[in-house]
Amino acid sequence: MTDPSGAWTPDGSRVSDYDYHLPPGRVARYPAERRDESLLLVVPREGGGFRHRRFRQVTELFRPGDLLVVNESKVLPARLLGRKPTGAAAEILLLRPAPSSTDRHVWEALVRPGGKLKPGRVVEVADDLRVDVLDSAPGGGRVVRLVCPGTVEEALERHGHMPLPPYLERDDEPLDRERYQTVYARVPGSVAAPTAGLHFTPEVLAGLEAVGVARTALTLHVGVGTFRPVEVEDPAAHELHAEWYEVPPAAAEAVAATRAAGGRVWAVGTTAVRTLEAVADEEGRVRAGTGTTDLFLRPPYRFRVVDALLTNFHLPRSTLLMLVAALGGYRQVMHAYREAVAGEYRFYSYGDAMAVVPGDAAR
Repeated sequence: MTDPSGAWTPDGSRVSDYDYHLPPGRVARYPAERRDESLLLVVPREGGGFRHRRFRQVTELFRPGDLLVVNESKVLPARLLGRKPTGAAAEILLLRPAPSSTDRHVWEALVRPGGKLKPGRVVEVADDLRVDVLDSAPGGGRVVRLVCPGTVEEALERHGHMPLPPYLERDDEPLDRERYQTVYARVPGSVAAPTAGLHFTPEVLAGLEAVGVARTALTLHVGVGTFRPVEVEDPAAHELHAEWYEVPPAAAEAVAATRAAGGRVWAVGTTAVRTLEAVADEEGRVRAGTGTTDLFLRPPYRFRVVDALLTNFHLPRSTLLMLVAALGGYRQVMHAYREAVAGEYRFYSYGDAMAVVPGDAAR
């Protein structure tokens, strides 16, 4: 969009419209001491003033009959550090079981150094764990086999590292085994945390239940593509990575019951939003089932299911920021980001939270 002078006025239609300045030191490299002590910026959809809260006060935004939808995906300690037979260091990041194989020890992975770890190479991780590189995979990846006693999950528990986002600029530490995981994580499969859920404590969940808020769960396994930058200016030219989901019948029924009773559907995180909107029909009916989705939500988009969103602050020019803008309104969300920067909020995976809410929840 251009103004009368011919200058471009950002309106959310270009990737560069989602740039913002984040001062140095504002990326949260470690979690808050307590999960629910994070800051919470309350952002009314499409306009209105902001409110500043602590996450433990999130119950104030809900009303009886609302529904909280969480993503139960559990982060795998999927980063393996080992050595080639020459003694040189090597790294394997497991992504998902290889869909082309029935062998549960065969996975798709990213490897480093990619130029050296070609099919036929071997990485020794431990006395009881070896990784054989079998083949190439799409996107520069590899198909690998883990040679170990027992299951892959057992091997990862012994030798795997939590795959922290690269912008944390640190190696994983023992605390990350707990804190880079939601308190309700149940289904292993993600290589990145659904970070909006990191703020919840059992006490906050109990507080929501006490005020009459129902809770249901689905699963979407977060893939490594969540960290990949958008390298085009036209969002329509960006191809989003596909991620596996499962929507149980109980979740579909809970959404239907909530909508029928006039309650509001609150999604915890962009992963829950994408899943719900991907399986909904034009009338907002959610279909149970499993599959993969590469749904790219960005302005303009008419939401069929989700009324409110709890989320973190995302990277500039990211598809996650575009999704939030689609729900909250482009100008309102970018204004909220400027407010968060001015208010010294902490950003990204271990950072503070935002609630994008209907107008009646923001008062």
